[in-house]
Amino acid sequence: MKGDRVEIVIDAGGSPRTYEIRATRAGRRVEVNTRRGLVEVSEVTRTGTPVRTARFMSSRILALVEHPADEVS
Repeated sequence: MKGDRVEIVIDAGGSPRTYEIRATRAGRRVEVNTRRGLVEVSEVTRTGTPVRTARFMSSRILALVEHPADEVS
């Protein structure tokens, strides 16, 4: 849902770098997949089509923080 975001902190060989993937429109969500030494973070539409994808080597990741969107009652 809009507002979902994932922050990824990686070791860039000296200083850590922070990346952020955010669901930018209503109906989109952020998915995290881990496979074969890679972590893939994607912004996905309602139908499951990836809009933007970032891939990181799992050995370089220092932190991966998922921030769900605030729920409106």
